Amino acid sequence: MLALAPLCVIGSDSAHAARYCLQGHHWGFPGNCAFSTRSQCLASASGTRAHCGVNPRYAGQNRR
Repeated sequence: MLALAPLCVIGSDSAHAARYCLQGHHWGFPGNCAFSTRSQCLASASGTRAHCGVNPRYAGQNRR
């Protein structure tokens, strides 16, 4: 568990800027939010059980 803690911190920083998140069983919610385009996210999800969704933090910024 402690080994995963730095990854959570890194993921939260990138979640503020990126539009799409790779989501699935291994990623949790909101997921790996390191993708600025849907194409990038879909390419990473290809061949896995993951899917792509809009970063909820990005979506929240657009409502303001």
